[in-house]
Amino acid sequence: MANRTALTDGLTVRDLMLEVLRRGAGQPILALSGLQPIDPAARFLDLLSRQAEIIAPSHPGFGDSSRPADFETVYDLVHLYLDLLDSLPQEKVTVLGFSFGGWLAAEMAAACCHRIDRLILVDPFGIKLGDRESRDILDVFNAHPDTVRAAEWHDPDRFAPDFNAMTDTALVRYARARDALCLYGFQPYMYNPQLKRWLARINVPTLVLWGASDRIVTPEYGRDYAGLIPGARFAVIDGAGHHPEIEQADAFVDHVAGFIG
Repeated sequence: MANRTALTDGLTVRDLMLEVLRRGAGQPILALSGLQPIDPAARFLDLLSRQAEIIAPSHPGFGDSSRPADFETVYDLVHLYLDLLDSLPQEKVTVLGFSFGGWLAAEMAAACCHRIDRLILVDPFGIKLGDRESRDILDVFNAHPDTVRAAEWHDPDRFAPDFNAMTDTALVRYARARDALCLYGFQPYMYNPQLKRWLARINVPTLVLWGASDRIVTPEYGRDYAGLIPGARFAVIDGAGHHPEIEQADAFVDHVAGFIG
């Protein structure tokens, strides 16, 4: 039976100390978070950990993970997580990436797949599809907060964070993650101009999941994204925005469980 107790501990990769959330036992899944570290209380973790071991690091600059002054690009993150894969005892690991973490997961798989068993991308950023005058990805740093809130969630009144109810510690963690995210992904905004070409190098089974109500990056963007990865499956989850794992945890886990077997 899976161990469903959450444990947050530390893991050193090269000289970086990462905060890591671990839960469950069984088939290993490296879970890369999106705009914020994965919440230990998230329901999808409880469901998915019944059949898999989830290893969820906080990116450098997120949560309690350290970030050296010269660590500031997606390139740094991708190579850090490739090193993390090499440090794990399992020969192969499923990589699951959400939003910004989906971009990182796609970059990892395009660079080197030998330690990756399967790839799951959930509403990922990372590529430019439109022309120079069009915006594929909503600028969450410069758009009005109400606009971002409506674009990010299918049911914001139920699922969007309530900043007034957050503790000071939680608010600091939230702000710290946004600061680091801006550093990693602001210029160009949340994409790598070269990645679109190199997605064709991904040679592992890939599932791309999308929230039907996502307006940060739309399902149309997601279909085109999946179409650039050889053999990738694409599925839309109704009743969810940019975070289907939060708004529709059961449907999300059903898709993932069916894919990883």
